[in-house]
Amino acid sequence: MARKDLAQAKDAKKDEFYTQLSDIEKELIHYRDYFRDKVVFCNCDDPYESNFFKYFALNFNALGLKKLIATCYDGSPIAQQELPLFPIKNDTPTRKAYKVEISEVPDLDGNGARDLTDVKLLLKSSDHNVKAELKGNGDFRSPECVELLKQADIVVTNPPFSLFREYVAQLVKYDKKFLIIGNMNAVAYKEVFPLIKENKMWLGVTRQGTGSMWFKVPSDFPLKSGQKTENGIRFQTIGNTAWYTNLDHSRRHEELILIKHYTPEEYPHYDNYDAIEVGSVNDIPCDYDGIIGVPITFLGKYNPNQFEIIDINPHFFTVVGQGLPKPKQLTLHNVGQKDPYARILIRKKH
Repeated sequence: MARKDLAQAKDAKKDEFYTQLSDIEKELIHYRDYFRDKVVFCNCDDPYESNFFKYFALNFNALGLKKLIATCYDGSPIAQQELPLFPIKNDTPTRKAYKVEISEVPDLDGNGARDLTDVKLLLKSSDHNVKAELKGNGDFRSPECVELLKQADIVVTNPPFSLFREYVAQLVKYDKKFLIIGNMNAVAYKEVFPLIKENKMWLGVTRQGTGSMWFKVPSDFPLKSGQKTENGIRFQTIGNTAWYTNLDHSRRHEELILIKHYTPEEYPHYDNYDAIEVGSVNDIPCDYDGIIGVPITFLGKYNPNQFEIIDINPHFFTVVGQGLPKPKQLTLHNVGQKDPYARILIRKKH
């Protein structure tokens, strides 16, 4: 891996967020039929800390999984806190990257059920078909992890937000089904927005607003706003988060009921674009057939049979690390209103 990539991997450890099991269960209940006879890959997940791994291991038989694979990278911030996988030398709180592959979850404790105790016993076993060290550092872009990705049918995880662009690009390159968590602002990335526009990627079922998802973070995580501590464990909220997926779900086909009517007075026209401003998704007029600018939260209610996505403004990705001029912000100077923030430009289908 190049020096630049190593630096990025190091930075990624600073935004290592561990998703709570309740948030995973709330979303994944809508996709259970997709997992039968499938290989699921969690490629940013320490099995001893990842609730994604815990969810799929506990539901392995109920979901009818063919295989569950999880990998974590070298020196993850949360390491060896529950079940040491490999011997720790000189009490050093780091360990080699490793993978875990599960093809079944047997009743190891003999209580007639497959529960967390069975999963822990499975991971404690000496079966090298279940767990093994990786030769590399466990980065999702490493050759080993790419080979595991090729085996997978569906990828489910919470990737480092700082590497979200690269992560999504890799999933697209290898044509994988996925269900992942990212920042809502990622919809404007050049690797993401075209996928949303072309209906190759969309938001998940649960609607996450500011402060609604709290992620477990390491004890030495940088102090930031939006943190809390419960029972000695630190949690961080990171603003608007969203599930991104290419697995279809029923919410995506619910029609948005439009009850308001268009008037020029209530819906001002942009100074520099042939479209009207709509500040709230619930205010989209039912009788306007031109282009409409709506907040990016519209994507949470986007039905591709009811609307088409035209564009997004401004294109944030054109100024991130590329030295390009920022496109003109949509303005409403003629009516004396404050210029709107990011807008998805849409049009109703007939």
